Amino acid sequence: MCHPSWARARTAAHHLSELARLRRVRDRIDREYAQPLDVEALARSANMPAGQLSRQFRLAYGKSAYAYLTARRVERATALLRGSDLSVTEVSSAVGCPSPGAFATRFTERVGMSPGAYRHGAKVMVAVVTPPRVAGRSAGPVRNQEAPAPAPPLAS
Repeated sequence: MCHPSWARARTAAHHLSELARLRRVRDRIDREYAQPLDVEALARSANMPAGQLSRQFRLAYGKSAYAYLTARRVERATALLRGSDLSVTEVSSAVGCPSPGAFATRFTERVGMSPGAYRHGAKVMVAVVTPPRVAGRSAGPVRNQEAPAPAPPLAS
Protein backbone atom coordinates (compact mmCIF):
# COMPACT_ATOMS: atom_id res chain seq x y z
CA MET A 1 0.00 0.00 0.00
CA CYS A 2 1.29 3.48 -0.91
CA HIS A 3 1.83 6.09 1.69
CA PRO A 4 -0.50 9.11 1.12
CA SER A 5 2.43 11.52 0.79
CA TRP A 6 3.94 9.35 -1.96
CA ALA A 7 0.66 9.37 -3.83
CA ARG A 8 0.49 13.17 -3.56
CA ALA A 9 4.07 13.48 -4.76
CA ARG A 10 3.39 11.17 -7.70
CA THR A 11 0.24 13.18 -8.59
CA ALA A 12 2.18 16.45 -8.35
CA ALA A 13 4.96 15.05 -10.56
CA HIS A 14 2.40 13.91 -13.13
CA HIS A 15 0.77 17.35 -13.09
CA LEU A 16 4.14 19.06 -13.64
CA SER A 17 4.88 16.65 -16.50
CA GLU A 18 1.51 17.51 -18.11
CA LEU A 19 2.21 21.24 -17.76
CA ALA A 20 5.62 20.80 -19.36
CA ARG A 21 4.02 19.00 -22.33
CA LEU A 22 1.44 21.76 -22.67
CA ARG A 23 4.17 24.41 -22.54
CA ARG A 24 6.01 22.60 -25.34
CA VAL A 25 2.80 22.64 -27.40
CA ARG A 26 2.32 26.35 -26.75
CA ASP A 27 5.96 27.06 -27.63
CA ARG A 28 5.57 25.08 -30.85
CA ILE A 29 2.50 27.13 -31.77
CA ASP A 30 4.44 30.33 -31.07
CA ARG A 31 7.32 29.18 -33.29
CA GLU A 32 5.46 27.39 -36.07
CA TYR A 33 2.13 29.26 -36.33
CA ALA A 34 2.75 29.80 -40.06
CA GLN A 35 3.10 26.05 -40.68
CA PRO A 36 0.10 23.85 -41.45
CA LEU A 37 -0.66 22.98 -37.81
CA ASP A 38 -3.86 21.53 -36.46
CA VAL A 39 -4.88 20.19 -33.08
CA GLU A 40 -4.40 16.58 -34.17
CA ALA A 41 -0.78 17.23 -35.21
CA LEU A 42 -0.11 19.12 -31.98
CA ALA A 43 -1.67 16.31 -29.95
CA ARG A 44 0.42 13.67 -31.75
CA SER A 45 3.60 15.59 -30.96
CA ALA A 46 2.56 15.74 -27.28
CA ASN A 47 1.55 12.04 -27.21
CA MET A 48 -2.01 12.94 -26.19
CA PRO A 49 -5.43 12.47 -27.73
CA ALA A 50 -6.67 15.68 -29.39
CA GLY A 51 -9.62 16.04 -27.00
CA GLN A 52 -7.38 15.71 -23.96
CA LEU A 53 -4.94 18.26 -25.37
CA SER A 54 -7.75 20.74 -25.97
CA ARG A 55 -9.19 20.28 -22.47
CA GLN A 56 -5.82 20.43 -20.70
CA PHE A 57 -4.61 23.37 -22.79
CA ARG A 58 -7.81 25.29 -21.96
CA LEU A 59 -7.37 24.57 -18.25
CA ALA A 60 -3.74 25.72 -18.33
CA TYR A 61 -4.01 28.75 -20.65
CA GLY A 62 -7.68 29.78 -20.66
CA LYS A 63 -8.31 28.87 -24.30
CA SER A 64 -8.09 25.79 -26.45
CA ALA A 65 -4.98 25.02 -28.50
CA TYR A 66 -6.96 25.84 -31.67
CA ALA A 67 -8.06 29.22 -30.24
CA TYR A 68 -4.46 29.97 -29.21
CA LEU A 69 -3.17 29.07 -32.69
CA THR A 70 -5.86 31.24 -34.29
CA ALA A 71 -5.04 34.15 -31.96
CA ARG A 72 -1.32 33.89 -32.79
CA ARG A 73 -2.06 33.87 -36.54
CA VAL A 74 -4.42 36.84 -36.32
CA GLU A 75 -1.94 38.74 -34.14
CA ARG A 76 0.77 38.27 -36.77
CA ALA A 77 -1.67 39.09 -39.59
CA THR A 78 -2.56 42.44 -38.00
CA ALA A 79 1.14 43.37 -37.97
CA LEU A 80 1.53 42.33 -41.62
CA LEU A 81 -1.60 44.22 -42.69
CA ARG A 82 -0.35 47.37 -40.93
CA GLY A 83 3.26 47.21 -41.99
CA SER A 84 3.51 45.54 -45.38
CA ASP A 85 2.16 45.80 -48.88
CA LEU A 86 1.19 42.11 -49.01
CA SER A 87 -2.29 41.38 -50.29
CA VAL A 88 -4.82 39.87 -47.89
CA THR A 89 -4.39 36.52 -49.67
CA GLU A 90 -0.61 36.73 -49.24
CA VAL A 91 -1.02 37.62 -45.56
CA SER A 92 -3.37 34.65 -45.15
CA SER A 93 -0.75 32.34 -46.61
CA ALA A 94 2.10 33.95 -44.64
CA VAL A 95 0.40 33.25 -41.31
CA GLY A 96 -0.47 29.65 -42.19
CA CYS A 97 -4.20 29.86 -42.78
CA PRO A 98 -5.46 27.11 -45.07
CA SER A 99 -7.64 29.39 -47.20
CA PRO A 100 -8.25 33.13 -47.61
CA GLY A 101 -11.94 32.62 -46.78
CA ALA A 102 -11.21 30.83 -43.51
CA PHE A 103 -8.62 33.49 -42.71
CA ALA A 104 -11.09 36.33 -43.34
CA THR A 105 -13.73 34.62 -41.17
CA ARG A 106 -11.38 34.03 -38.21
CA PHE A 107 -9.83 37.48 -38.54
CA THR A 108 -13.26 39.15 -38.55
CA GLU A 109 -14.37 37.11 -35.53
CA ARG A 110 -11.33 38.13 -33.49
CA VAL A 111 -10.76 41.72 -34.66
CA GLY A 112 -14.33 42.79 -35.41
CA MET A 113 -13.69 43.80 -39.01
CA SER A 114 -12.48 42.21 -42.22
CA PRO A 115 -8.74 42.15 -43.01
CA GLY A 116 -9.25 44.71 -45.81
CA ALA A 117 -11.19 47.05 -43.53
CA TYR A 118 -8.51 46.63 -40.85
CA ARG A 119 -5.77 47.55 -43.31
CA HIS A 120 -7.72 50.59 -44.48
CA GLY A 121 -8.41 51.63 -40.89
CA ALA A 122 -4.74 51.20 -39.93
CA LYS A 123 -3.67 53.45 -42.80
CA VAL A 124 -6.25 56.06 -41.83
CA MET A 125 -5.11 55.93 -38.19
CA VAL A 126 -1.47 56.43 -39.20
CA ALA A 127 -2.49 59.45 -41.28
CA VAL A 128 -4.52 60.90 -38.39
CA VAL A 129 -1.93 60.17 -35.71
CA THR A 130 1.00 61.36 -37.83
CA PRO A 131 0.11 64.59 -39.65
CA PRO A 132 2.30 65.27 -42.71
CA ARG A 133 4.07 68.28 -41.13
CA VAL A 134 5.15 66.12 -38.16
CA ALA A 135 5.98 62.95 -40.07
CA GLY A 136 9.31 64.27 -41.39
CA ARG A 137 10.57 65.64 -38.07
CA SER A 138 13.20 63.89 -36.07
CA ALA A 139 11.98 62.09 -33.00
CA GLY A 140 15.11 63.13 -31.12
CA PRO A 141 15.24 64.67 -27.66
CA VAL A 142 13.73 68.07 -26.99
CA ARG A 143 16.31 70.81 -26.48
CA ASN A 144 16.00 72.97 -23.36
CA GLN A 145 14.79 76.07 -25.19
CA GLU A 146 11.97 74.04 -26.75
CA ALA A 147 10.72 72.64 -23.49
CA PRO A 148 7.54 74.23 -22.19
CA ALA A 149 7.96 76.72 -19.39
CA PRO A 150 6.87 75.45 -16.00
CA ALA A 151 3.52 76.71 -14.76
CA PRO A 152 3.78 79.55 -12.22
CA PRO A 153 3.12 78.50 -8.63
CA LEU A 154 -0.38 79.14 -7.37
CA ALA A 155 -0.73 81.69 -4.59
CA SER A 156 -2.54 80.48 -1.51
